[in-house]
Amino acid sequence: MKFITKTILTGVVALANPLFASLEVASVFTDHMVLQRDLPVPVWGRADANERVAVAIAGQQQVAVAGADGRWSLSLDPLAGSFEPTTMTVSAGGGDEVVLEDVLVGEVWICSGQSNMQMAVNAVPEMKELAAGAKGNGKEKGKGIRCFEVERSVAFEEQERCGGKWVDGPPNSAVAFGFAHFLQQDAKVPVGIILTCWGSSGIEAWMPRDMVETVPHFKTLMEDFDKDRETRDKIQAILDGPRPWKGKDDVFLRRQINVLYNAMMAPLAPVAARGMVWYQGERNTQSMHGMVDQPWFARNSGMLKYADTLKEWIKRYRKAWGRDDFEVLVVMLPGYGKTLPGGPKGGPESPVAHSWAWLRESQLKALELPHVAVANTIDLGDVKNVHPKDKLPVARRLALLAARDTLGVMVEAEGPVMEQVEARGNALRVRFEHADGLKTSDGEPPSGFWIAEDTDHWVPADAEIRGEAVVLKAAEMAAPRYVRYAFAGKPKVNLVNGAGLPAVPFRNDPFVPAN
Repeated sequence: MKFITKTILTGVVALANPLFASLEVASVFTDHMVLQRDLPVPVWGRADANERVAVAIAGQQQVAVAGADGRWSLSLDPLAGSFEPTTMTVSAGGGDEVVLEDVLVGEVWICSGQSNMQMAVNAVPEMKELAAGAKGNGKEKGKGIRCFEVERSVAFEEQERCGGKWVDGPPNSAVAFGFAHFLQQDAKVPVGIILTCWGSSGIEAWMPRDMVETVPHFKTLMEDFDKDRETRDKIQAILDGPRPWKGKDDVFLRRQINVLYNAMMAPLAPVAARGMVWYQGERNTQSMHGMVDQPWFARNSGMLKYADTLKEWIKRYRKAWGRDDFEVLVVMLPGYGKTLPGGPKGGPESPVAHSWAWLRESQLKALELPHVAVANTIDLGDVKNVHPKDKLPVARRLALLAARDTLGVMVEAEGPVMEQVEARGNALRVRFEHADGLKTSDGEPPSGFWIAEDTDHWVPADAEIRGEAVVLKAAEMAAPRYVRYAFAGKPKVNLVNGAGLPAVPFRNDPFVPAN
């Protein structure tokens, strides 16, 4: 990044000196950036009040006039994807000029969430090996992947700027890198990842304050937060203190509500991006209905309220980005054996325990919105480890969904999805969509099915594949009506389609856990 005329350079990043240069572009615009192809590209920043600002790139120039507050914004016409570096020039009438060099155009995705999104490439052996050939720039396979990693911080108010810069290399997130790698194989253009994530953060940490108007429990949380002077003073003291933060202070910050959005997401909107990959939910599994008093960071939506919260969150982000077709790819929580205290027990394969199965069901309800897809991970995970290492299939499945939904690639991107459950005497027949080549991954009968005549008594089903359906029976069940498939913390599952993608968990019973 070069500032022409009134400029200073600090380290490896050129920064405008407010005493000498008034022109400023948003934080996400730096050297080595990737711009989203085939969509209008918003560009914004600050300048002197009423000053004319021009942005030029690839033969086009757009002009804006800064308002009385100095803010300016404009939109570039859609650009074609290209591995050939270009230059973006931002100039102001007062003579200041910002030159952004080595700019590529391709597919841009925001990757966000908590620790399983943050997990580093080197923590996953398969990803570490994959990343070894994915550095640098060019048209070769695995090249042209770049990343802007947002500095982890918090703020009480929405910020205009954030820490971070684009680097010519892949993100240090196993899921984000793998997603970019596999997506590029179909896109055949550069891929830019904007990584903004922080471990153990609940969805409420990533919610803007105005969502108090649409999410009742969030209104309660914000009212309590505003009154909690002790917490606010502690946050400010940590921010004013030395860095890096102590471990306990780091954890304290990231488990707060709203403040991550203010510092780590608000400065990004409305950067041109195809959409967002959202890998989050573990923090919200601490209760069924949410808003329990202990521990303090468990005051959130809980597993059942998460469905409505997630949908409202997606709609609010689309408003911030000004696009109803802003794609959202949700990573389903994988298998994990822990169940909530005080609820039904039965182990990691129990279909009635208060397990992560309920959060997965809430995640799947996001499919009620358009331009949303869920990457099914029910066959993955670790019964004891909340940070499983099997991130490669997660990334691959995300890329399949993106290729199908945003690149127009004709590919099977989903596993079998329950279409209909039909009672037939002493049996249930479950018909599936996305079931071409329905089979089991190990050649054994399908596992993970439980059936019931009422919701008080569930038994494992004997399952048999018939075409694109599965027939379920149990010797002790004369007239079953209900079925739960893979509805457990860590179920043993083997049902897949011809593409090898696992069947999606489901249940057809009306039971709702009591509050």
